[in-house]
Amino acid sequence: MKQTLVIGASLNPSRYSNLAIHRLVQNNIEVKAIGLREGVVTDITIVTDKINFKDIHTITLYLNAKRQVDYYDYIISLQPKRVIFNPGTENPELYKILDENKIHYEQACTLVLLGTNQY
Repeated sequence: MKQTLVIGASLNPSRYSNLAIHRLVQNNIEVKAIGLREGVVTDITIVTDKINFKDIHTITLYLNAKRQVDYYDYIISLQPKRVIFNPGTENPELYKILDENKIHYEQACTLVLLGTNQY
């Protein structure tokens, strides 16, 4: 089970993070979500706090590099198996930190990975 944490989750149905939550759920992947506003997307509660979730396999980012800085320590503390940098979230500074902590990362689109059975 690739429990996934969506960071940058949005209640707005036109946002890619929102669509990703829907597609992850459709693919029977357990989802946790952090966003700027609390709410619910397809039975997944979006929280605003950095909760110490257990057994996170994948973190998929929907925050630009500047906004990711506040999450560096949090991401490392969760010790995910991988971090997905969706288009527009590329961040060489965080790549280096992940490398130092032996956390795999990839520049990819969660929606494409799901759509092509590569997730």
